[in-house]
Amino acid sequence: MSEEMFSGTFGEMDLIERHIRMLRATKENQPVGIIRLSELLDIPKHKVRYSLRLLERDGLITATQDGAVVTEKYEAFMSELSKELDRIVDKVNEIRDVVSHQ
Repeated sequence: MSEEMFSGTFGEMDLIERHIRMLRATKENQPVGIIRLSELLDIPKHKVRYSLRLLERDGLITATQDGAVVTEKYEAFMSELSKELDRIVDKVNEIRDVVSHQ
């Protein structure tokens, strides 16, 4: 099977997972800086910086003098994310059904 068909999908999933891990680690350790997040998650600093930039752009974290902190949008985002992941699982199961009924 050609792995190229799914390489983008898995890459996107890895990126989403990193952003979510970063958001949770920020919540659990706030205020927290780039170096500490890098150490906590074993992720290179440049990737931490990128994820934090996107999370800040989406209004999920904010930068303070002492480090990043989550915003009031955190809880609603995590709740909505859980629903979206359920939808993704449902779609994967639909595709699996198509494949198994060939």
